[in-house]
Amino acid sequence: MAIVSLDNTITIAISVRDRHKSAQWYSEKFGFELLHHFDEAGWSELKTKTEGVTLGLGEQDKPSPGNTVPVFGVSDINAARQGLEAAGVKFDGETMVVEGMVSTATLYDPDGNALMLAQDLTGEG
Repeated sequence: MAIVSLDNTITIAISVRDRHKSAQWYSEKFGFELLHHFDEAGWSELKTKTEGVTLGLGEQDKPSPGNTVPVFGVSDINAARQGLEAAGVKFDGETMVVEGMVSTATLYDPDGNALMLAQDLTGEG
């Protein structure tokens, strides 16, 4: 049995220089729909054509191409983290909270690949 119960959603997070320009590019080129710009968090999110999959754009001064992080949705990030830590999974720092938006926690697989868990705090998900 799995330690964590994941939602039926995943966000593919990528680093970009300008979220607004990138969101427009993905909308024009692939028909992705803008869900929101969270300017205070430097984050934008687009709905892809695949059910349950969103594209997250994290604004960085110097983005690292190829540094893509899958973000798995969970309904209770604290329980998920506690279960994974008890199983020996390593996390990077504390769980981050953007009030009214999201709670996230970064963890690593056995090969050092970064993954994230995210709990939606908007009341929409």
